[in-house]
Amino acid sequence: MQERSAVTSYIHPLAEVEEGAQIGAGTRIWRHAHVRASATIGAMCNIGKGVYVESHVHIGARVKIQNHVSLFEGVTVEDGVFIGPHVCFTNDLYPRAITPDGQLKGSEDWEITPTLVKYGASIGANAVVVCGVTIGTFALVGAGSVVTKDVAPYTLVLGNPARFRGYICRCARRLSSVTKDANVLIGMCEICGWVNLHFE
Repeated sequence: MQERSAVTSYIHPLAEVEEGAQIGAGTRIWRHAHVRASATIGAMCNIGKGVYVESHVHIGARVKIQNHVSLFEGVTVEDGVFIGPHVCFTNDLYPRAITPDGQLKGSEDWEITPTLVKYGASIGANAVVVCGVTIGTFALVGAGSVVTKDVAPYTLVLGNPARFRGYICRCARRLSSVTKDANVLIGMCEICGWVNLHFE
């Protein structure tokens, strides 16, 4: 049986959580989600319908993953991240079904390239995250974007390929009158007023 915290979590009867998966306290996993053995999901997460979490994926606490997201081996998601519906993370930069001599590839033939989504970041619906990138703290990836390069903290990226379009507050609104000083971003947010955002 999968490891589960003594504090109540919820796993829908039609979800599949394999033996050896670790599920944190208060996490909810909805119908047709599939969590593979050796995957780790932290406390107070919401895992939507049809989400696929492959082995050795690590998901932090208070993460919201909407319906039909695919997270493959090599992906690490830190605390407080939002992942919109139908987002797909890749994990191989050179994908093939067969080896050069025509044999079907086995697990030993795959070259996994890791991806990291940092604290508080958000990824919009239908985005594709090409492996090998880091999405920075409180960054925002627009819906339908294709991420091929690192995304800096507190930035908005959009498009295919995703490109820088501005700076973002912790509340996800765009900042105006932005200045950068060393590891501090100073800007005006329409919701929060003036903010000082510290980079890691």
